[in-house]
Amino acid sequence: MSKALQITFCSGVGAVTGANFLLEREGSQENDFANNSKILVDCGMMQGERFDEEKNREPFPYNPVSIQALIVTHAHLDHIGRIPKLVKEGFHGVIYSTPQTKELAELVLTDAAGILALEARQDGVAPLFDLNDIRVVFLLWRTIRYHENLEIVPGISILLKDAGHILGSAMVEISAQVRKRASTQDGSDTNLIRILFTGDLGNSPAPLLQDTESIGDIDYLIMESVYGDRNHESKEQRVSEFERVIKKTIAYAGTLVIPTFSIDRTQVLLYELNNMVEQKKIPSIPIFVDSPMAIKATKIYAENTDLFNDYVRNQIAKGDDIFDFKNLEFIMSQNESRDIDKIKGAKIILAGSGMSVGGRVTGHEETYLPDSKNTILLVGYQTVGSLGRRLADGAKKVHIHKQKVQIHARIEKLYGYSAHKDSDHLLGFVSNATNRLKQVFVTMGEPKASMFLAQKINEELKVKAVVPKIGDKVNLQSIEV
Repeated sequence: MSKALQITFCSGVGAVTGANFLLEREGSQENDFANNSKILVDCGMMQGERFDEEKNREPFPYNPVSIQALIVTHAHLDHIGRIPKLVKEGFHGVIYSTPQTKELAELVLTDAAGILALEARQDGVAPLFDLNDIRVVFLLWRTIRYHENLEIVPGISILLKDAGHILGSAMVEISAQVRKRASTQDGSDTNLIRILFTGDLGNSPAPLLQDTESIGDIDYLIMESVYGDRNHESKEQRVSEFERVIKKTIAYAGTLVIPTFSIDRTQVLLYELNNMVEQKKIPSIPIFVDSPMAIKATKIYAENTDLFNDYVRNQIAKGDDIFDFKNLEFIMSQNESRDIDKIKGAKIILAGSGMSVGGRVTGHEETYLPDSKNTILLVGYQTVGSLGRRLADGAKKVHIHKQKVQIHARIEKLYGYSAHKDSDHLLGFVSNATNRLKQVFVTMGEPKASMFLAQKINEELKVKAVVPKIGDKVNLQSIEV
């Protein structure tokens, strides 16, 4: 039986992106392979302006060959983007996720391969990974459904719970058998340690998805903190504000450009627009979804409505096609994308990427930012170094496609549509833990946000919470209650 259980924070700390955590169970002997277990949770890409090429090319702080399993929380690139690199460098274990995460991940990684190939040609280097690498990844990928308890190595099992973040997103509860530090009266010398990795936690109640499940009976929590120091608008406020921005843009006969994430944000905004159009809260104007990946992701969402909340499922059952309404157009080709600019009068464009680090939205921003009758609406977190962050911070000019662009358009921010819990709801999530919870590790956030949340957990919930640094290793069995 194993004698130690250790977690290493490989990345995904001190920053929002790049989630990658290593859980090791050390056997009592060096050649005790069954108990010498190494498991990863997520293997994400660091993101900023474009992809953070230098950091993403750095060697992993572990030998990929030694890893027996990788559990994926959800299909965003900052949680899956370095999986092909992991496989290229020798990982041949099993990858686990929900079925929806696997399907979306194939879409996301394929899209990323195209962007990486283009950037590699521009920089004169080999791409981080290509389509052949992705093919090998999915030969190793297996799916499990929510609440299906599965032993992935002897003495270690996983259970996935709905995180409510995007379709198929999961919290990963890992249960590991370990040797106790001292014998007990019942004669047992083993102990079951439960660790919950949240991945990203949904902003419940969400427009489409079900609420985040409860934290459960766990010993240790590794949680996200993207909005650890900020709160969102209420559900009513976000709908009202979205409607206001649309009407104001229409009044100016302008264009509303929404940089939007292809997965979940696009589908949520389409749902809200569907309701506004059908309820005649806004005039019916041309609305374009200008993102092939978002269009494909919308199809996957439409095929998995069983994971939607009760209200939306009832709406669909009554015959409402929530992703199809008057004057909505899905744009696949580059030529069709360019033709959008020829449409006169008020219109709405949803295009990727959500942080304006590439994709078709940058072309639209280059076109519409210089004109004061237009609006750019930011509806999600904008990472440090991204074009979206510079717009959010009030830049007066930016460079897009190597061209200087003066900003005269209105820049609106509406973070109530974020797919992440805000500060108060993150605290509320932890507050539902049982007395069994020994320690919280606050990760996946900018330092200020992580420190703020950790302090609130310490002071208000009286639970020990720390903010680890990259490379920190913690022996979970040595933590005293």
